[in-house]
Amino acid sequence: MVSIEVGDSLCPHRLVGLMHYLYLLIAIVSEVAATTALKSAEGFTRVLPSTVVVVGYSAAFYFLSLCLQRLSIGVAYAIWAGVGIVLIAILGAVVHGQRLDLPAVVGMLLIVTGVVVINAFSATQVH
Repeated sequence: MVSIEVGDSLCPHRLVGLMHYLYLLIAIVSEVAATTALKSAEGFTRVLPSTVVVVGYSAAFYFLSLCLQRLSIGVAYAIWAGVGIVLIAILGAVVHGQRLDLPAVVGMLLIVTGVVVINAFSATQVH
């Protein structure tokens, strides 16, 4: 985990670590946009949503590859999956009217808890 203490200057090595988290965030947002558009693409028969799918997944994997230059693949993928699942569930409800039952919500909370534990306590997240 990259932490910045009060009084620390933003040294170049700290900025590099933060940039890789930014790459991961861009990858997650791109993947979520692509996955949300996938349902609207209707089997790639609609041009605009299909374009969002292709561009979104391409950007997602490009930025994931950039973040993996510094972050371990297991931790990056855990963050990607955990955040992605929650965002997709929210967008599924908002955009497509899909509702979650209590077990689904509890399961997602467990996933988010796992991501928090990894980020707070794991020493394997940055290499």
